[in-house]
Amino acid sequence: MVQGDRPMGKSINSVNGRKQDSTEKSRKGINSAAAKQDKVETGRKQRLAVLCLQQKLEAAKKAPKPQKAGEATVAYYVGIDLGDKKSYYCFLNADGNMVEGSLTTTPTDFGLHFKTIPRSRIAIEVGTHSPWVSSLLEGIGHEVYVANPRKTEGGKRKNRRKNDRLDAEILARQVKSDPKLLYPIRHRGEKARHALVLLRARNAVVNARTKLICGARGLVKSSGHRLPSCSADSFHKMNRTHVPEELRGMLEPLFEQIGTLTTHVKKYDKEVERMCKEAYPETALLAQPKGVGKVTSLAYLLTIEDPRRFAKSREVGPYIGLVPKQYDSGDSRPQMRITKTGDRMLRQLLVQSAHYIIGPFGEDSDLRRHGLKIAARGGKNAKKRATVAVARKLAVLLHRLWVTAEEYEPLRNSAPKEKVA
Repeated sequence: MVQGDRPMGKSINSVNGRKQDSTEKSRKGINSAAAKQDKVETGRKQRLAVLCLQQKLEAAKKAPKPQKAGEATVAYYVGIDLGDKKSYYCFLNADGNMVEGSLTTTPTDFGLHFKTIPRSRIAIEVGTHSPWVSSLLEGIGHEVYVANPRKTEGGKRKNRRKNDRLDAEILARQVKSDPKLLYPIRHRGEKARHALVLLRARNAVVNARTKLICGARGLVKSSGHRLPSCSADSFHKMNRTHVPEELRGMLEPLFEQIGTLTTHVKKYDKEVERMCKEAYPETALLAQPKGVGKVTSLAYLLTIEDPRRFAKSREVGPYIGLVPKQYDSGDSRPQMRITKTGDRMLRQLLVQSAHYIIGPFGEDSDLRRHGLKIAARGGKNAKKRATVAVARKLAVLLHRLWVTAEEYEPLRNSAPKEKVA
């Protein structure tokens, strides 16, 4: 009986295996069919949303007001409050009739909603999604204004009712009355945005390495010891005898990570050099002052993109945020900090260059003399004020070198024989 039962057990196992395989296949088929059904359902909902929007707009549409001679025809005035996953819109026609709704923040949904709408004037706020949204809507044929929230947020702060739908309505009414109320900005071109990704990635790696180095030094200092001074590039090569023996095993992973990040930073530097030579040879003009490297010159060129956007070179300082805030009222003129508007990475790079220029290794130049003169006044923040002032003058100087393509003269406005300690 035992010998006769063995084949029967195998056949039962094989039958069970076939049943499991068929069950698994049927489950996969059901899952794929459900996924297809969800995709179809999503597409159907998007099409229904677009049709519903068109019907609402047609219902709100009345006899359009006559346009002035030479003025482009605008069908609607639209405000869009961009969200990370969902965005709210508000349509206004010439008579002020309003249609509200929402859509997902994806290129597909934006294309479906706005391709079928006549040429309109659209307002959005600057943010993470504003570059591709403005580019997509302009490509369709709409007139797009990207609002500066730093200058338009005053009314929102005073308003005790704040939500996404209300923000979209406010943008629509502002772009309908006067687009200048939005203080519109201009996004960089796609080529410049993609090139800036390289510099921002490098900046993120450098910041991560700096935090790890500071962490390692702080942990060693907490045990009563100090690590010797060295450059960030050579920190991971430091002799481990400087680290207390009881901490070496715990801090070794930090040294390894710092070495890996240093390798990545060097790769980014090589790519920056290649980009400066091949794609942006104008950086050679900006790198003439000693203390301005290729990273700073490339970041300056990509951030400004078009030097002709500034009528005067002095306008670059406020654009980067290196001028003091102003809150004058009557006889009150308080001294305030800098505005810190514009690109943060470029402002930090210019300040680093200013530190080098007025530091012990900086060459004698008009910039250095100007900074040392301010620092000599004394005071608690004299060195900081001098650094910011030199960074602002450096931004103006780089723009002038870019526009005129002149050779840099360190002591152009000073007598070469004069020396400043």
